[in-house]
Amino acid sequence: MSDARRTWHPGEIVPESGIYECDCGEGHHWSTDVKGHRFPPTPAGCTGSAWAMKTDAHPKP
Repeated sequence: MSDARRTWHPGEIVPESGIYECDCGEGHHWSTDVKGHRFPPTPAGCTGSAWAMKTDAHPKP
């Protein structure tokens, strides 16, 4: 991942395509985002406030 940050907030631009998980700690809120798009809001009723990458869509060898 080219960006050294660990989390991004809803509305920020997605740095790398992949699967992102909400930071609520429940491990069940996922978002698949495309580089250049904006992150969506966290799910309704969720206590999280940011997204963290779980799986890079284009891992580097």
